[in-house]
Amino acid sequence: QVQLVESGGGLVQAGGSLRLSCAASGRSFSDYTMGWFRQTPGKEREFVACINWGGASTHYADSVKGRFTISRDNAKNTVYLQMSSLKPEDTAAYYCAATRFWGAPSFLVTKFDYWGQGTQVTVSS
Repeated sequence: QVQLVESGGGLVQAGGSLRLSCAASGRSFSDYTMGWFRQTPGKEREFVACINWGGASTHYADSVKGRFTISRDNAKNTVYLQMSSLKPEDTAAYYCAATRFWGAPSFLVTKFDYWGQGTQVTVSS
């Protein structure tokens, strides 16, 4: 069992930056692939980025490539999402998730077992 708590959301102007954090508690954080998703009202949850257990492999959604960076610190049981060059369309609730699997995003998106409560990111134009 893994418990996840996100933080770092807020209001930022377009072009600005934010760093989200997700603190994990429970067993064996370093055994898990960690991911970030986002969701806006009335839309399905959207994959943003993921990182494998050791941090050597990552995947990103095309919409955030070159602007967002996912990283993790296994010693701190924390995964991060550094978001730069933010756009109004990045406005969403952002969720952290964990799974023991690794693979292509199309495979992984259905495999995340544990979810945080989300943190709101609002980008003003």
